[in-house]
Amino acid sequence: MAAAARILVASNRGPLTYSLDGDGTLRSRRGGGGLVSGLSAVGSDGSVWVCSALTDGDRAAVRSGAAEPGVRMLDIDPDVHAAAYNGIANSVLWFVHHMLYQTPREPVFDAEFRRRWAAYEAYNRAFADALAQEAGQGASVLVQDYHLALVPGMLRALRPDLRIGHFSHTPWAPVDYFRLLPDDVAEQLLRGMLGADRLGFLTHRWADAFTACCTALAGGTGGTAIGVHGLGADAEFLRARSREADVEERIAALREQVGAARDGTARRTIVRVDRTELSKNIVRGLLAYRELLERRPEWRGRVVHVAFAYPSRQDLAVYREYTAEVARVAADINSTFGTPSWTPVVMHVKDDFARSLAAYRIADVALVNPIRDGMNLVAKEIPVVSDEGCALVLSREAGAYEELGADAVGVNPYDVSGTAEALHAALSMGAEERAGRNRGLVAAATALPPQQWFLEQLKALEAPGAS
Repeated sequence: MAAAARILVASNRGPLTYSLDGDGTLRSRRGGGGLVSGLSAVGSDGSVWVCSALTDGDRAAVRSGAAEPGVRMLDIDPDVHAAAYNGIANSVLWFVHHMLYQTPREPVFDAEFRRRWAAYEAYNRAFADALAQEAGQGASVLVQDYHLALVPGMLRALRPDLRIGHFSHTPWAPVDYFRLLPDDVAEQLLRGMLGADRLGFLTHRWADAFTACCTALAGGTGGTAIGVHGLGADAEFLRARSREADVEERIAALREQVGAARDGTARRTIVRVDRTELSKNIVRGLLAYRELLERRPEWRGRVVHVAFAYPSRQDLAVYREYTAEVARVAADINSTFGTPSWTPVVMHVKDDFARSLAAYRIADVALVNPIRDGMNLVAKEIPVVSDEGCALVLSREAGAYEELGADAVGVNPYDVSGTAEALHAALSMGAEERAGRNRGLVAAATALPPQQWFLEQLKALEAPGAS
């Protein structure tokens, strides 16, 4: 039967995941986010989501033919997937775009890198082949992120009739840093993406960096259009979900952990919610809080740092080491400054969405200080959910700074002393100023909610003359 999908999405992770019960029963769980809500807005009839089978349950679903209609999971060889996903996407491309390398020692592009690069090519080829098979004549294809940077060019060669878009959810490296990559690989990545009719980025800064790389290394962007779509917070969902009973229970538990100051007044809260991803800069955030307590002793006993640091990519040694460092610094702060009635840092490492929303609601100050971030939705979500309106301390290296910077307290993420002073300024902010800033943050944060973000890209891709 001929393929007939008119709208296709491709991403490493799909809209649902399967698990196997002890008796072998398959169970599915659907995720959320902009792509899921966006694709639901155009209807499931005639749409297909192509993704990787990531779990044993996913692979069992594929092999048994149990996958849901409208979702095509690719059962890619686990060794190929690991080499492409961990060996290239997360250990090379992520590091380049977030500028994370310690360049005296890394990167090293040797024979092992070339083996992994071949796996990355094979992984992208599997997606391009599947999309070519599933797509109807003239269909629109929206490819997602750095995992699939080669797909547009590969798919263009297979199906020149398609409208192909690619969206980057990460920053894009400046030319000099992008040139760390081997010359042929850098050019291959750019030309792979330029196979698209249209490329989307989260901010003008990242779009301009990509264009500069193309100008320097690929002779320009050719006929590919470039667009900017700043993904916003889903305010309706967040506000409704944050009022549910399980969130209320966790608020009570957090307030008990935070406690009251010696004079009986409520302690102020500095909230951060992150994965222990290297780019999130959690350790420097903790060091800034430590310096706040050292240099501003008036805050001792009157403020608590509620820090959620959810482990990420623990199959990579550098991430395990970083996660351990986060825990060590937090424990040191509590050991140095804590008293029987005051725990300076309340840290949680088990991912719990309801507890994250509870922390959002009680936040007086949100700390978002990444070294580099494509957007950072937490910076947009906390002001939307905060009960009393919060002050936002925000890294100028977060993509969100482009939209939120006017109402945030901006920081250089490497400047620990500067961040400590920003925390003091945020904690000291008057109620009227804080409320005014919070209104500005919320307006900017909700300007392009997830469903509209997806539909805006689709409309731009399908517009006559979009390329």
